[in-house]
Amino acid sequence: MMKTAFSYAVIGTGAVGGYYGSLLQRSGKEAHYLLHSDYDQVKRNGLTIVSVDGDFALPQVNAYNDPRKLPRCDVAIVALKATANGILSDILPCVLNETGIVLLLQNGFGQEDFIATISGVKTIVAGLCFVCTTKTGPGTICHQDYGSVILAQFTKDGSPGGITQVMQRIAADLTAAGVSVTTSPDLIDARWRKLVWNIPFSGLTTLFQADTARIINWPPMQQLVKDLMQEVVEGASTLGRIIPPAFVDKMIADTRNMRPYFSSMKFDLDAGKDLELEAMYRKPLEAAAAHGRRLARIEMLYEELSFLQEKNRGWGKRANI
Repeated sequence: MMKTAFSYAVIGTGAVGGYYGSLLQRSGKEAHYLLHSDYDQVKRNGLTIVSVDGDFALPQVNAYNDPRKLPRCDVAIVALKATANGILSDILPCVLNETGIVLLLQNGFGQEDFIATISGVKTIVAGLCFVCTTKTGPGTICHQDYGSVILAQFTKDGSPGGITQVMQRIAADLTAAGVSVTTSPDLIDARWRKLVWNIPFSGLTTLFQADTARIINWPPMQQLVKDLMQEVVEGASTLGRIIPPAFVDKMIADTRNMRPYFSSMKFDLDAGKDLELEAMYRKPLEAAAAHGRRLARIEMLYEELSFLQEKNRGWGKRANI
């Protein structure tokens, strides 16, 4: 018999994990947070959400800096950057109970395949977040706009997983927490649709150090955005997923209407961190190439971002660039 209520472990209590975890806790769900650098601050003072939908604070949260001390939960919300996924093999077996459900809140493509290899993980649900959030300080998250989530079930062979009971239960919990949730029967389709926005705007806000408003409102740059989006659509089609032109138009319109926003990739570059280039660019490029399609504009953007990352790591200084 399944439990009447899920408990949640938040792995990566940053801009995304901290935001959705806080909403779940505020709605009455059991939530536990694994932290690193913010542990002392959050343990003492809890979490603060500064939101366009209304500010709120959780003065007391279940905070841990050691996954072995965190109670085993029904669902592990993985909201780390994809660049940190290597540490999950040491974390997930400690925090998951026998159900082994992972809710993966990450951008990009193909991370579920790695998560599926970790001991104890039995079910993976991807949560594709359309949200503008930024961590502005230890335990403080600014929610600027949007916040919806699309849920989709992972299958090892890439076939549509349908709308499962687990997805429906997580959707019900998020909905009760005030999140707008939709469910998709096809994870691959949902991933490529998310890349329609992420590939151009994560890359261009980082490359040009310009927010979404400046990019979308300058006609030559808007055309580049459309061209990149169209290449994502072409990539999806090589895997048999058809994204209609109206979806691209909606992404353009939504971006024009949203508050000016810098992608988290831009902040990672500023902080000297590695960028999510493998998940966001290399894997989609490889998936399309495996079906005979080269996505030239996306490939160029990937190479430019790779150069910036190597420069950040110190390569540029050694090469006198």
